[in-house]
Amino acid sequence: MKSPEAIRAVTTAMEFEIVWTADDVCRLPFKLLRGECPCAACVNEFTGEKMINPDDIPDDIKPVGMEYSGNYAVKVRWSDGHDTGLFTFERLEQICQAVHRWHAEQAGS
Repeated sequence: MKSPEAIRAVTTAMEFEIVWTADDVCRLPFKLLRGECPCAACVNEFTGEKMINPDDIPDDIKPVGMEYSGNYAVKVRWSDGHDTGLFTFERLEQICQAVHRWHAEQAGS
């Protein structure tokens, strides 16, 4: 499993900066990552259906705390009071790859 070299919240840009390597830096908007929370309150454990509506996430959502969980995940405490999501590094990498693909598709359009 790949581990990021650094994760930081850039509040002026409203995004997380995840540094995998010097040449591989991913930027994830706070609102996007909040919408990807994998906890049982946000995703039905049996069906995998998202239980959170992205439109219900405040545009000004931001992290109010963040801590590593072992050597495999990061836990984010959000300004909306939500704090039960645990983002594994594997999941963060998947989200980053999806964002990279989306940007590449937009550039090719």
